[in-house]
Formats: sequence, C-alpha cells, structure tokens
Amino acid sequence: MTTPSYTVYPSLGGQRVAITGGASGIGAELVTAFVRQGCEVHFLDRMAPANPPAQAQFHLCDLQDTEAIARTFAAIGPLDVLVNNAGNDDRHTLAEVTPAYFDDRIGVNLRHLLFCAQAVVGGMQARGGGSIVNFGSIAWHLGLENLVLYETAKAGIEGMTRALARELGSQRIRVNCILPGNVETPRQAKWYTPEGEAAIIAAQCLKARIQPSDVAAMALFLASADARMCTGHNYWVDAGWR
Repeated sequence: MTTPSYTVYPSLGGQRVAITGGASGIGAELVTAFVRQGCEVHFLDRMAPANPPAQAQFHLCDLQDTEAIARTFAAIGPLDVLVNNAGNDDRHTLAEVTPAYFDDRIGVNLRHLLFCAQAVVGGMQARGGGSIVNFGSIAWHLGLENLVLYETAKAGIEGMTRALARELGSQRIRVNCILPGNVETPRQAKWYTPEGEAAIIAAQCLKARIQPSDVAAMALFLASADARMCTGHNYWVDAGWR
C-alpha cells in the first residue's frame, strides 16, 4: 500500500499536544503525525515504548489512577490539543464479567477520558481555546461478539463527547470523536486468521486495510483550525464497513 502524504496544517505548528496511549499502535502513529506537524508532543502510557521518538516527551502514567492523571497534566502544563486515544479491547463473554472486571474495563476504556479532559480545560481556556479528540469505535455500532464492556464504554464516549462539546463550547474548546474501523496493527493481527482478514475487506466499501496513519490524518484535521466549527460529532474512519 502506498504511504499517504499528510496535509501540513499551519495552525498546528508550535501547538502543545498530549496523546494518551501513545506508546504503541494507533497512539504511536498519532505521536509521529503530530511531531511531523511541528507540534510540541507529550504522550502518556503505562509502559515506556521500546524506541521513544526523540522529538516527543514520554510521561509514565497509569490512566486508572486519577491522582496520577492530575499530577501528569500539571507537570505538562497548558495544552492546545488533547487526544484521548488510550483503550484496550480484551475479549470477554458475559458469563466472565465480575464486578471487579467491570470496574477495570470501564476504567481502562471510559473513565480516564473524562478526567483527562477535566485536567486540561483550565489550561486550554487560558490559551484561548483548544481541541479534545476522543476515540470511540465502530465495534458497538456493529454489535461484535465478546466485547460487551468495551462496546458499553465506547458507546459512553460518544455521549461524553456530545455533553462536553455543549459544556465547553462557550470557552472555545471543541470536542469530537473519531470512530476507527478495524485498523491493521500488531495487536489486532493476533485476533484474525487470513480468512478473518478477508472477511474484513469484504465488509468494507473500500477494499484495503485501514492503517494507523489513516486515523491519524483525521485526528490532525480535527485538532487544526481548519476544523474550527466542528464539535460534538463523530467522524468515521472505517472504509465504509457495514
């Protein structure tokens, strides 16, 4: 597949950006994409990346710890852009769900988005506004198997996005949600046989696997001034998967 070329957004040059879950997968591509735009990029993860990019600053942070979230963002300082990317799509059946596992999955996939947003809005206000980009998923729209808690959390993110967009709009803070389809990453590869890969392509209108760079391209647009009147909505990067 030909690597796509990025649009350069002049409005992103010098912007202060934080990305959660930036050590691997889509998150690592998001870090690279914002660095390429000339942003000052900070990324959070619970484990350090094997090869951290020299032009971005890594912050070790367990996003299930709300005090750690507050400390980390206080250390980073005021931001222009927050990308709430972190999540985990471990498979599970209904019978396997315990109260402790429920709390853990909601903590991993939903709760931290709110507390990260809460931590950055004051700095965004001081800088004249900002952009929060949340990551949802196509999974709950499709009703995929063995993902009931993941899909519950991702549905909640869409509601949170709408609510925060309304609450923060008067402060010139935009809040949007990206819904990726099935993105080709090393983590996703472990779930699918060659037959499963073929089934994904067959279900899509566009007959190619979605790459992390495709999703990052949408995040760049939503973070930029080109999207200055975009807020409170979902933006799909799913190759027309139905």
